[in-house]
Amino acid sequence: MTQITSGAGPTAISLRGATKRFPTRSGEPFTALRDVDLDVAPGEFVSIVGPTGCGKSTTLSLVSGLEPASAGTVAVHGAPVTAIPDGVGYMFQADAVLPWKNVLDNVALGLRYRGAGKAEAHARARDWITRVGLAGFEDRYPHQLSGGMRKRVAMAQTLITEPSLLLLDEPFGALDVQTRELMQDELLRLWSGTGAACVFVTHDLTEAITLADRVVVMTAGPATVKDVVDIDLPRPRRVEEIRLTPEFIDLYKRVWDSLREEVEITRTRGASRVA
Repeated sequence: MTQITSGAGPTAISLRGATKRFPTRSGEPFTALRDVDLDVAPGEFVSIVGPTGCGKSTTLSLVSGLEPASAGTVAVHGAPVTAIPDGVGYMFQADAVLPWKNVLDNVALGLRYRGAGKAEAHARARDWITRVGLAGFEDRYPHQLSGGMRKRVAMAQTLITEPSLLLLDEPFGALDVQTRELMQDELLRLWSGTGAACVFVTHDLTEAITLADRVVVMTAGPATVKDVVDIDLPRPRRVEEIRLTPEFIDLYKRVWDSLREEVEITRTRGASRVA
Protein backbone atom coordinates (compact mmCIF):
# COMPACT_ATOMS: atom_id res chain seq x y z
CA MET A 1 0.00 0.00 0.00
CA THR A 2 1.41 3.37 -1.03
CA GLN A 3 0.41 6.45 0.91
CA ILE A 4 -0.06 9.60 -1.11
CA THR A 5 0.24 12.86 0.78
CA SER A 6 0.31 16.46 -0.33
CA GLY A 7 2.62 17.59 2.48
CA ALA A 8 2.18 18.62 6.09
CA GLY A 9 -0.39 21.37 5.45
CA PRO A 10 -4.19 21.22 5.63
CA THR A 11 -6.03 18.70 3.47
CA ALA A 12 -9.17 19.17 1.42
CA ILE A 13 -9.53 15.39 1.00
CA SER A 14 -8.19 12.62 3.20
CA LEU A 15 -8.71 8.89 2.64
CA ARG A 16 -7.24 6.35 5.04
CA GLY A 17 -7.54 2.66 4.30
CA ALA A 18 -10.59 3.42 2.16
CA THR A 19 -12.17 0.21 0.87
CA LYS A 20 -15.36 -0.27 -1.11
CA ARG A 21 -17.19 -3.56 -1.57
CA PHE A 22 -20.36 -4.04 -3.61
CA PRO A 23 -22.85 -6.89 -3.12
CA THR A 24 -23.33 -9.37 -5.96
CA ARG A 25 -26.01 -11.91 -6.79
CA SER A 26 -23.60 -14.73 -5.98
CA GLY A 27 -23.37 -13.52 -2.39
CA GLU A 28 -19.63 -12.89 -2.68
CA PRO A 29 -18.89 -9.16 -2.40
CA PHE A 30 -17.01 -7.46 -5.22
CA THR A 31 -14.13 -5.30 -3.94
CA ALA A 32 -13.64 -2.23 -6.12
CA LEU A 33 -11.17 -0.35 -3.90
CA ARG A 34 -8.79 -1.70 -1.26
CA ASP A 35 -6.88 0.24 1.41
CA VAL A 36 -6.59 3.52 -0.49
CA ASP A 37 -4.67 6.32 1.26
CA LEU A 38 -4.87 9.73 -0.38
CA ASP A 39 -4.45 13.36 0.69
CA VAL A 40 -5.27 16.31 -1.57
CA ALA A 41 -4.47 19.85 -0.46
CA PRO A 42 -6.60 22.94 -1.11
CA GLY A 43 -5.75 24.34 -4.52
CA GLU A 44 -4.06 21.14 -5.68
CA PHE A 45 -4.89 19.34 -8.94
CA VAL A 46 -4.56 15.54 -8.76
CA SER A 47 -5.19 13.22 -11.71
CA ILE A 48 -6.03 9.54 -11.19
CA VAL A 49 -5.17 6.99 -13.87
CA GLY A 50 -5.48 3.23 -13.94
CA PRO A 51 -6.64 0.30 -16.06
CA THR A 52 -10.21 0.25 -17.34
CA GLY A 53 -12.66 -0.79 -14.64
CA CYS A 54 -10.14 -0.68 -11.81
CA GLY A 55 -12.19 1.57 -9.51
CA LYS A 56 -11.04 5.10 -10.35
CA SER A 57 -14.58 6.47 -10.45
CA THR A 58 -15.43 4.68 -7.20
CA THR A 59 -12.83 6.86 -5.48
CA LEU A 60 -14.79 9.94 -6.54
CA SER A 61 -18.02 8.34 -5.35
CA LEU A 62 -16.57 7.93 -1.85
CA VAL A 63 -15.25 11.48 -1.72
CA SER A 64 -18.53 12.94 -2.99
CA GLY A 65 -20.64 10.97 -0.53
CA LEU A 66 -22.54 9.21 -3.31
CA GLU A 67 -21.26 5.89 -1.92
CA PRO A 68 -20.20 5.09 1.66
CA ALA A 69 -16.87 3.39 2.32
CA SER A 70 -17.10 -0.24 3.41
CA ALA A 71 -13.99 0.19 5.56
CA GLY A 72 -11.52 2.93 6.36
CA THR A 73 -12.26 6.64 6.54
CA VAL A 74 -13.03 9.42 4.07
CA ALA A 75 -12.92 13.08 5.15
CA VAL A 76 -13.46 16.38 3.34
CA HIS A 77 -12.06 19.51 4.98
CA GLY A 78 -11.49 17.50 8.14
CA ALA A 79 -15.08 16.25 8.49
CA PRO A 80 -16.05 12.59 7.94
CA VAL A 81 -18.08 12.11 4.76
CA THR A 82 -21.53 10.83 5.72
CA ALA A 83 -23.49 12.57 2.95
CA ILE A 84 -22.69 14.87 0.03
CA PRO A 85 -20.31 17.46 1.56
CA ASP A 86 -20.87 21.18 1.18
CA GLY A 87 -18.80 22.82 -1.51
CA VAL A 88 -18.51 19.86 -3.89
CA GLY A 89 -18.75 20.35 -7.66
CA TYR A 90 -18.99 17.22 -9.83
CA MET A 91 -18.58 16.88 -13.60
CA PHE A 92 -19.47 13.50 -15.09
CA GLN A 93 -18.56 12.01 -18.44
CA ALA A 94 -22.21 12.28 -19.50
CA ASP A 95 -23.66 15.79 -19.58
CA ALA A 96 -25.85 16.74 -16.64
CA VAL A 97 -27.65 19.44 -18.64
CA LEU A 98 -31.44 19.26 -18.68
CA PRO A 99 -32.76 19.05 -22.27
CA TRP A 100 -35.92 21.04 -21.55
CA LYS A 101 -34.01 24.05 -20.16
CA ASN A 102 -32.00 26.58 -22.13
CA VAL A 103 -28.35 27.42 -21.46
CA LEU A 104 -29.16 30.27 -19.07
CA ASP A 105 -31.51 28.19 -16.93
CA ASN A 106 -29.17 25.18 -16.94
CA VAL A 107 -26.23 27.23 -15.69
CA ALA A 108 -28.39 28.98 -13.06
CA LEU A 109 -29.82 25.69 -11.79
CA GLY A 110 -27.33 25.06 -8.99
CA LEU A 111 -27.82 28.53 -7.54
CA ARG A 112 -31.60 28.17 -7.71
CA TYR A 113 -31.38 24.87 -5.81
CA ARG A 114 -29.37 26.70 -3.15
CA GLY A 115 -32.09 29.28 -2.69
CA ALA A 116 -30.87 32.15 -4.87
CA GLY A 117 -33.54 34.33 -6.42
CA LYS A 118 -34.14 34.09 -10.15
CA ALA A 119 -32.70 37.54 -10.94
CA GLU A 120 -29.50 36.90 -8.95
CA ALA A 121 -29.06 33.40 -10.36
CA HIS A 122 -29.55 34.62 -13.94
CA ALA A 123 -27.12 37.52 -13.46
CA ARG A 124 -24.40 35.23 -12.17
CA ALA A 125 -25.21 32.64 -14.84
CA ARG A 126 -24.77 35.24 -17.59
CA ASP A 127 -21.35 36.07 -16.16
CA TRP A 128 -20.29 32.42 -16.20
CA ILE A 129 -21.71 31.86 -19.67
CA THR A 130 -19.43 34.67 -20.85
CA ARG A 131 -16.46 33.18 -18.96
CA VAL A 132 -16.83 29.85 -20.76
CA GLY A 133 -17.17 31.52 -24.16
CA LEU A 134 -20.90 31.05 -24.77
CA ALA A 135 -22.15 34.64 -24.67
CA GLY A 136 -25.02 34.94 -27.12
CA PHE A 137 -26.13 31.33 -26.63
CA GLU A 138 -28.17 31.91 -23.45
CA ASP A 139 -31.47 31.02 -25.12
CA ARG A 140 -30.24 27.89 -26.93
CA TYR A 141 -31.27 24.40 -25.83
CA PRO A 142 -28.86 21.48 -25.43
CA HIS A 143 -29.89 19.82 -28.69
CA GLN A 144 -28.86 23.01 -30.51
CA LEU A 145 -25.29 22.86 -29.17
CA SER A 146 -22.18 20.96 -30.23
CA GLY A 147 -20.55 18.48 -27.88
CA GLY A 148 -17.87 21.00 -26.90
CA MET A 149 -20.48 23.69 -26.23
CA ARG A 150 -22.45 21.33 -24.01
CA LYS A 151 -19.27 20.67 -22.01
CA ARG A 152 -18.84 24.42 -21.59
CA VAL A 153 -22.36 24.59 -20.20
CA ALA A 154 -21.58 21.72 -17.82
CA MET A 155 -18.39 23.44 -16.70
CA ALA A 156 -20.24 26.69 -16.01
CA GLN A 157 -22.92 24.69 -14.14
CA THR A 158 -20.24 23.19 -11.93
CA LEU A 159 -18.12 26.27 -11.28
CA ILE A 160 -20.90 28.83 -10.74
CA THR A 161 -21.38 27.56 -7.17
CA GLU A 162 -17.68 28.26 -6.46
CA PRO A 163 -16.91 24.75 -5.17
CA SER A 164 -14.00 24.22 -2.79
CA LEU A 165 -13.70 20.66 -4.10
CA LEU A 166 -13.95 19.85 -7.80
CA LEU A 167 -14.43 16.23 -8.90
CA LEU A 168 -14.25 15.37 -12.59
CA ASP A 169 -14.92 11.88 -13.95
CA GLU A 170 -13.56 11.69 -17.51
CA PRO A 171 -15.53 14.81 -18.46
CA PHE A 172 -13.88 15.22 -21.88
CA GLY A 173 -13.63 11.55 -22.87
CA ALA A 174 -16.34 11.69 -25.54
CA LEU A 175 -14.91 14.75 -27.33
CA ASP A 176 -12.68 14.78 -30.41
CA VAL A 177 -8.99 15.46 -29.83
CA GLN A 178 -9.03 19.13 -30.86
CA THR A 179 -12.10 19.99 -28.78
CA ARG A 180 -10.72 18.06 -25.81
CA GLU A 181 -7.52 20.13 -25.83
CA LEU A 182 -9.53 23.35 -25.95
CA MET A 183 -11.61 22.21 -22.98
CA GLN A 184 -8.49 21.24 -21.03
CA ASP A 185 -7.13 24.75 -21.52
CA GLU A 186 -10.48 26.21 -20.48
CA LEU A 187 -10.55 24.10 -17.34
CA LEU A 188 -7.06 25.20 -16.31
CA ARG A 189 -7.91 28.83 -16.97
CA LEU A 190 -11.13 28.74 -14.96
CA TRP A 191 -9.72 26.63 -12.09
CA SER A 192 -6.52 28.64 -11.68
CA GLY A 193 -6.63 30.88 -8.64
CA THR A 194 -9.89 29.50 -7.25
CA GLY A 195 -8.17 27.57 -4.45
CA ALA A 196 -10.37 24.56 -5.21
CA ALA A 197 -8.90 21.09 -4.74
CA CYS A 198 -9.41 19.14 -7.94
CA VAL A 199 -9.47 15.36 -8.51
CA PHE A 200 -9.63 14.39 -12.18
CA VAL A 201 -10.20 10.79 -13.29
CA THR A 202 -9.05 9.98 -16.81
CA HIS A 203 -7.76 7.13 -18.97
CA ASP A 204 -5.71 9.59 -21.05
CA LEU A 205 -2.13 9.92 -19.77
CA THR A 206 -1.48 13.05 -21.81
CA GLU A 207 -4.52 14.70 -20.25
CA ALA A 208 -3.58 13.54 -16.76
CA ILE A 209 -0.04 14.92 -16.94
CA THR A 210 -0.95 18.15 -18.69
CA LEU A 211 -3.48 19.17 -16.05
CA ALA A 212 -2.13 17.87 -12.76
CA ASP A 213 0.27 18.69 -9.95
CA ARG A 214 0.44 14.96 -9.18
CA VAL A 215 -0.64 11.83 -11.07
CA VAL A 216 -1.85 8.89 -9.00
CA VAL A 217 -1.48 5.47 -10.63
CA MET A 218 -3.94 2.82 -9.48
CA THR A 219 -3.44 -0.93 -9.66
CA ALA A 220 -5.64 -3.38 -11.51
CA GLY A 221 -8.81 -4.04 -9.50
CA PRO A 222 -9.34 -4.11 -6.65
CA ALA A 223 -7.67 -0.75 -6.96
CA THR A 224 -5.15 0.59 -4.54
CA VAL A 225 -2.43 3.17 -5.01
CA LYS A 226 0.61 1.86 -6.88
CA ASP A 227 2.55 5.03 -7.54
CA VAL A 228 2.43 8.83 -7.45
CA VAL A 229 4.30 11.02 -9.89
CA ASP A 230 4.95 14.68 -9.13
CA ILE A 231 4.36 16.86 -12.19
CA ASP A 232 6.85 19.70 -11.86
CA LEU A 233 5.91 21.46 -15.10
CA PRO A 234 5.51 25.23 -14.70
CA ARG A 235 2.12 26.93 -14.61
CA PRO A 236 0.31 28.48 -16.37
CA ARG A 237 0.26 25.74 -18.98
CA ARG A 238 -1.02 25.51 -22.53
CA VAL A 239 -1.89 21.98 -23.58
CA GLU A 240 -0.68 22.08 -27.18
CA GLU A 241 2.68 23.55 -26.13
CA ILE A 242 3.59 21.67 -22.98
CA ARG A 243 2.98 18.16 -24.33
CA LEU A 244 5.75 18.60 -26.90
CA THR A 245 8.50 19.42 -24.38
CA PRO A 246 11.22 16.92 -23.38
CA GLU A 247 10.16 17.28 -19.73
CA PHE A 248 6.62 16.20 -20.60
CA ILE A 249 7.85 13.22 -22.60
CA ASP A 250 9.99 12.07 -19.68
CA LEU A 251 7.01 12.31 -17.31
CA TYR A 252 4.83 10.41 -19.78
CA LYS A 253 7.35 7.56 -19.88
CA ARG A 254 7.51 7.50 -16.07
CA VAL A 255 3.74 7.26 -15.68
CA TRP A 256 3.35 4.70 -18.47
CA ASP A 257 6.14 2.52 -17.07
CA SER A 258 4.18 2.35 -13.81
CA LEU A 259 0.80 1.79 -15.47
CA ARG A 260 1.84 -0.70 -18.18
CA GLU A 261 1.95 -3.74 -15.90
CA GLU A 262 -1.51 -3.02 -14.47
CA VAL A 263 -3.00 -2.65 -17.94
CA GLU A 264 -1.50 -6.01 -18.92
CA ILE A 265 -2.93 -7.67 -15.79
CA THR A 266 -6.39 -6.34 -16.66
CA ARG A 267 -6.05 -7.51 -20.28
CA THR A 268 -4.97 -10.99 -19.21
CA ARG A 269 -7.89 -11.29 -16.81
CA GLY A 270 -10.31 -10.33 -19.57
CA ALA A 271 -8.81 -12.86 -21.97
CA SER A 272 -9.04 -15.65 -19.37
CA ARG A 273 -12.73 -14.94 -18.78
CA VAL A 274 -13.45 -15.13 -22.50
CA ALA A 275 -11.51 -18.39 -22.77
